[in-house]
Amino acid sequence: MKKLALLSLLVFIRFSYAQQTSDLDYYLPQNITYNPDIPSPKSVIGFEVGEWHVSHDKLIEYMKVLAASSNRITLEERGTTYEGRSLPLLIISSPENQSNIENIRQQHIKLTEAGSGNLNTDTMPVVVYQGFSIHGNEPSGSNAAMLAAYYLAAGQGQEIEELLKSVVILFDPSLNPDGMQRFAHWANTNRSYNLNPDNNEREYHETWPGGRTNHYWFDMNRDWLPIQLPESRSRLATYHQWLPNILTDHHEMGTNSTFFFQPGEPSRVHPLTSEMNQELTREIAEFHIKALDSIGSLYFSEENYDDFYYGKGSTFPDINGGVGILFEQGSSRGHIQESDNGLLTFPFTIKNQFTTALSTLEAAKNMRKKLLDYQRDFYDKTRSEAAKSKGSAIVFGDEKDAAKTYHLAEVLKKHQIELYDVADDFTEKGKVYKKGYSYIVPRNQKNFKIIEAMFETRTEFTDSLFYDISSWTFPLAFGLDYTDTNSSHTGRKIEDLQLPKGKVTEKSNYAYLFEWHEYYTPKALYQILQKGIRAKVGKKVFSINGQQYDYGTVMIPVQNQIINSDELYSFLTRVAEESHIEIQGVSTGHAIGTDLGSSQFRTLNTPKIAMLTGIGITPYDAGEVWHLLDQRYNIPVTKIDESYFNRVNLDKYNTFIITNTRSGIDSSIANKLKKWVKEGGTLIAYRNAINWLKSNELIDVNLRKKAIVAKDITFEEQRNFRGAQVTGGAIFKATTDRSHPINFGYKNTDIALFRNTNVFMEPSEQSYNNPIQYTDTPLVSGYISEENLELLKESVPFKVLKSGKGRVILFTDNTNFRAFWFGTNKLLMNAIFFNKLM
Repeated sequence: MKKLALLSLLVFIRFSYAQQTSDLDYYLPQNITYNPDIPSPKSVIGFEVGEWHVSHDKLIEYMKVLAASSNRITLEERGTTYEGRSLPLLIISSPENQSNIENIRQQHIKLTEAGSGNLNTDTMPVVVYQGFSIHGNEPSGSNAAMLAAYYLAAGQGQEIEELLKSVVILFDPSLNPDGMQRFAHWANTNRSYNLNPDNNEREYHETWPGGRTNHYWFDMNRDWLPIQLPESRSRLATYHQWLPNILTDHHEMGTNSTFFFQPGEPSRVHPLTSEMNQELTREIAEFHIKALDSIGSLYFSEENYDDFYYGKGSTFPDINGGVGILFEQGSSRGHIQESDNGLLTFPFTIKNQFTTALSTLEAAKNMRKKLLDYQRDFYDKTRSEAAKSKGSAIVFGDEKDAAKTYHLAEVLKKHQIELYDVADDFTEKGKVYKKGYSYIVPRNQKNFKIIEAMFETRTEFTDSLFYDISSWTFPLAFGLDYTDTNSSHTGRKIEDLQLPKGKVTEKSNYAYLFEWHEYYTPKALYQILQKGIRAKVGKKVFSINGQQYDYGTVMIPVQNQIINSDELYSFLTRVAEESHIEIQGVSTGHAIGTDLGSSQFRTLNTPKIAMLTGIGITPYDAGEVWHLLDQRYNIPVTKIDESYFNRVNLDKYNTFIITNTRSGIDSSIANKLKKWVKEGGTLIAYRNAINWLKSNELIDVNLRKKAIVAKDITFEEQRNFRGAQVTGGAIFKATTDRSHPINFGYKNTDIALFRNTNVFMEPSEQSYNNPIQYTDTPLVSGYISEENLELLKESVPFKVLKSGKGRVILFTDNTNFRAFWFGTNKLLMNAIFFNKLM
């Protein structure tokens, strides 16, 4: 009985503690006063910070109220997310600075320009970009943003006035509005009145895909360099408009962790990042140490996280004259959770984020002149380095694909990189660079470092562990030819970049043709097939009237269509314009090579696509396919969750996609797919889904494997030993058979593939079944262990396996990585449109 009473008392203490709410006094410094005319968070959102998870709409409502109440804050709208949520920016500084803000911005940018030596930094404000919760289910950052904004608006006294006079704060309260809203809904709808810290509680196990990602399930903290997403493009525009001296990125990590701040692993800093940048990072860290010590919070630094991939918010500033700072708080993943460090409450996680948001500003104030002088010096040194390459440039392009080339040029322009048209067509190292299909990037320009970071290839590293990918060479990602050249081919400077205009060359009463090279041809073909118009694809090269047409050319006959010739011409004109392609009208079916009436032209069917989603699927990979089809090609895809898959009639679909799998997919799904494939369906599977299909006997494929034995590895070194076998993301070269339908639309006989798995397929004995095959020296850029490199050599990343009336198409590599691997998107589209030819 006494034991029961004691247990009841412990439970009471545990839950009564959990029910207590934390008011502002728990968070705010008490050594200053606060203006009572400035609304507190509770007065607007209806609860104390940390009592519930603030939703994005309430967060933005509070920011608008603050901006309207304080002459220290202005708010600007910068666009919306895919779900229509706003992306506001608060500019926070002293009223005096606010009245002169545009001049301050211009002077700050002048500091990065040539001739800035006469600018006096003694009184110039430093600029800090504070960004919160780019992963929506890491919410302590955005919840702390309310406190930081309130503190900066309401705080009174000499200390805060000096801070606001010395610092211009670009305040981004939610870097991921859609993910934040999704997670806040989950955490709040599963919150009990009696808060339950049991790790098994539903509140701490959000449903797939979770709130980490944006609408299309992208990790937006990898998009600072590729900038394929609307949220990223908004914040990048702000970044280049201001060029902040410090950028902070507030995250969360595992519940049993404490608090991390940069610098990261010393051996995993990108070589383009200066040592001075790391020294400044370490100096800033001293302010975090002092602040966290003062509230008794545990922390660590220089472990686990790194400064290598420039596509992260905490690393991107490092090649732009600033200092990026990553914060990682152990996550409560709800309102309170048991952890190795005791009960971890949501308010405590918020307090740590708020504390380091203020310590960052304290560092900026105290290091103001040093940070400004470093920025000036960074650009002076960059200009000097760039000047050594005067006359040197990079040319990139694809003589057959203007749209894909345009999209890389678009990324460069958004990074404020100057580029030029080519004056005339020319050939360099066997590749043709065609006017309108190619661009030139002079090296001698302000953002020389960004150019280096985007175009470099690298295969030697001081460390074999990477927090993210080890290579991202942009022209390879976009599948473009590129090489060094000189300024003699430079044409006009590109000011207003435009996608090429599509057209139909002439009205025909016989047939229309378009080659498959252009990036948006799948969009055009789907429109045509969806309209009910008959279209065929050519399996051979041919020519008509001196015009050569490559493998994969699409032919639309005029006769026996559901619309007459005038309507067909008008429809195809609209299709060509919307897809930025050229459709050619021809007056004869007689061709050199194969006539248009030949059986070498195969009739195409409208794709009806479904895709598996749910707990056993990696959301990133599934989201990349969804985004590609939905946003780029306007092709619908039905997302079917594992939980109800077995109740779905698959006969509605002719194509089914399984992206990368995790553990836990029920074998009954494989059994149902096996039957569907035998009846004529096409299953497309990626990466680790190959292992799942093989283990469930849906496919029979030979995989290369080799046990890695540790020799002379200590217990302490075992984690690094295992980590070195991870292929986290690198670029490899494969040869291609252009006559195979999987390679339709590619003009070269080699291709750059992005790989981040260790799945290695043996090639077929029949060479014609190996239309894509890694070379015997496949590594182009990035890290792979010697053991895995041996397994990769001359393996194949693609296979087609027949089964009954259907087929299974396998890709070991991700053809759609992070929405910027444009160069291999067409492999998936070929598998969708042309699978019956394979």
